[in-house]
Amino acid sequence: MRQAGLYGGGVDGDFDREVENAVRTYQLTRVVLGDESGVYGAATRTSLESETSQP
Repeated sequence: MRQAGLYGGGVDGDFDREVENAVRTYQLTRVVLGDESGVYGAATRTSLESETSQP
């Protein structure tokens, strides 16, 4: 989410509301339909990995 420009918070391993909102925004802007809104599932992961590099 940070590489996609949608998350600026700390990287601490917690899936908090800020991360959920970043995932939701990512899904809306990339039209990811395979997962529930705000849920980092397989479709979201595949889409995100296709446009980012590993940290």
